[in-house]
Amino acid sequence: MDMVKIPRKDLDNTDFISFRQTTEKIAGFIKNRLEKHLSTVAPLFSPQNLLGTYVKGSAKQEVQGSDKAFAKLQQQYAAICTHPFELQKELSVPIEAISPRLRCTPYRYELPLGADGQKKTTVTSPTRHILSYESECSLNRLEAIVAGTESRRVEDMKRSLISHLCMTIILEQLPGLKTLLGDLRYRVETYPMKHLGGLPVVILSLPIQTFLPPDSFIIEITQLSGIPAFQEIIDFGSIETMDDPLKEAIEVFLQQ
Repeated sequence: MDMVKIPRKDLDNTDFISFRQTTEKIAGFIKNRLEKHLSTVAPLFSPQNLLGTYVKGSAKQEVQGSDKAFAKLQQQYAAICTHPFELQKELSVPIEAISPRLRCTPYRYELPLGADGQKKTTVTSPTRHILSYESECSLNRLEAIVAGTESRRVEDMKRSLISHLCMTIILEQLPGLKTLLGDLRYRVETYPMKHLGGLPVVILSLPIQTFLPPDSFIIEITQLSGIPAFQEIIDFGSIETMDDPLKEAIEVFLQQ
């Protein structure tokens, strides 16, 4: 289920077509902007700088706090690796190298429709993205393995879990990274994916409101398209009234 309650608004077909086209344009702009930001700050997120010699291929030098970071990684990994992944709890040292490249994936969730909730569709957010290290086993692929629609590969699942856990840990241990992302207008949240054993993922969201039409409208659209998928629609009025965090910070500072 979704991490927040999305407002509902009535739409007619003409408005929907116009809003959807504009939403897709803005969504593309947001993702392109985010990818450029992540490419620039990626060196600051280096997992080797967090785990040091606990990672294969790292320079043979100790990193301050790496013992604590690895202990936390081991603890969190052991807590989620059993169900539904059926992986061994103990991590071998050093762990396989983690890609320093950052990846952003649009946040998706399953939405029950109708009074009985029997009909379901996958909804994509245009303003929220999952932040992780690049991995051969993306979150979508991990979900497919758990669902049984893709062959089970133990090492791929293991790397995927570790990459997401490392992202949550580095943001906890280096709070300046979260502040930096906040200054770029991204809200940083950690959200447990219940269908993946509670795997915590980092979600970046922008202060732009979205909404969904009523269930009946979504059902009609998905039946016409033949694809059980929908996208949240951007509330364009919220863009015009966006707050300025820098202005607010200065005002608070002056009041001290």
